[in-house]
Amino acid sequence: MRYTIFGESHGPAIGVTLEGVPAGLELDMDFIRSELARRAPGQNAMTTARKEADEPEILSGVFEGKTTGTPLCAVIFNTDTRSKDYAKLKNLPRPGHADYTGFVRYHGCNDYRGGGHFSGRLTAPLVFAGAVAKLILKEQGVEVTSRISNVADIADPTPEEMEAAIMAAKADLDSVGGRIACAVTGLPAGLGSPDFGCNVEGIFSQYLFAVPAVKAVGFGLGTGFAGLRGSQANDPFYMDGDTVRTRTNHAGGVNGGITNGMPVTFEVTIRPTPSIAREQDTVDLSSHADAKLAITGRHDPCIVPRAVPVIESAAALAACEVLGI
Repeated sequence: MRYTIFGESHGPAIGVTLEGVPAGLELDMDFIRSELARRAPGQNAMTTARKEADEPEILSGVFEGKTTGTPLCAVIFNTDTRSKDYAKLKNLPRPGHADYTGFVRYHGCNDYRGGGHFSGRLTAPLVFAGAVAKLILKEQGVEVTSRISNVADIADPTPEEMEAAIMAAKADLDSVGGRIACAVTGLPAGLGSPDFGCNVEGIFSQYLFAVPAVKAVGFGLGTGFAGLRGSQANDPFYMDGDTVRTRTNHAGGVNGGITNGMPVTFEVTIRPTPSIAREQDTVDLSSHADAKLAITGRHDPCIVPRAVPVIESAAALAACEVLGI
């Protein structure tokens, strides 16, 4: 199963095409809408004020409520755009954003309004694709769950601590990042291989790094391995009836690029939102001179809360590939 995301943040619509979806899958639209609602903007003061219904319209691949096996295409129309807020970004790239790299890669033809194709807005169709993947995984007994493990360097923050840190950054015309811990349960042992392209950690990483703002991925203990001895890091085996299990899961369910039957666990690091109202140094691409930039418009002071279903979606799509779906 492969997905292609299309559209731009301030274009008429965004969407996704999924190829290889198994025929006969009952498409639970209520579940898909609930997943999109978890990511939707404009829900509170910690998110962008942009309001979008994010109601998906199925263009192909579904008949009488079930997938046909042909490409599944869904579109989500953009209804609340303010392109004038981004006029100066045509020549003044935002530090930390893909404005400059997109300008270079696409010879200045990139849509700079709201970040164009590089906008977090494009994670909405990714969540649609991930919701479809979750429905497929459910039939296989596989589940994807996640939690916010860090915000503004606060480990396992309470909602109150998280809101206070985010609102403090917003008041300071700034933003904060964080981390999301994810677990994929139900994958049997023996999937994947140590080789390039089939390595389980490599497959998950490819999907996760395709999410805007993901800057690091660590499986199991991740960077924590650096401070341990082998006796502490190893996961002792034991027999659970006829099944081999491990007493700990420091490796995150993967050894040698192959699943060992334990949950595949990982933590992703989300960078602070690049679009901030505080004045920053940039360059003017038209005059080739140094310049100053203060971002206007509507932006999340922290995208971590809305990124949770996005990370789950990327993980669900990766799990489908690991399973050979």
